[in-house]
Amino acid sequence: MPLQIDISQASECEDIPSDENIRHWVSAAIEASDKACEISIRIVDREEISQLNASYRHKSTETNVLSFPAELPTEVDLILLGDIVICAPVVSTQAQEQKKTLPAHWAHMLIHAALHLQGYDHIEEQDANIMENREIELLKQLGFPNPYLH
Repeated sequence: MPLQIDISQASECEDIPSDENIRHWVSAAIEASDKACEISIRIVDREEISQLNASYRHKSTETNVLSFPAELPTEVDLILLGDIVICAPVVSTQAQEQKKTLPAHWAHMLIHAALHLQGYDHIEEQDANIMENREIELLKQLGFPNPYLH
């Protein structure tokens, strides 16, 4: 499947993974399709993620990552999965607090967001178990430990 991942850098953080790693991690989470597929990723700082979280989720706090699945008409022959907005300083802080490596936490957050773009969610416990197991499996394939073991 031809997968296009556009990355927009809008963060002043210096410890952001390479575009190559970001594309690799997100690609691992995208399920096979015979159609062209596109995802946009925007890397931001705390202020922008807080504004987006307030606007779209009505939560006045910063968060690590937001997913915005695309809703295209069925006659459009392109799979625009949607947009991912990830907050570099929040991911960095969480990695330190959770005693995870920075690449492992970035990979987890990006895979988590990419799964959301494909319809996975974690609102109901059964759905959360399915999504978490998929995350664990994908991260293991990439050489990262289970993010839910502390």
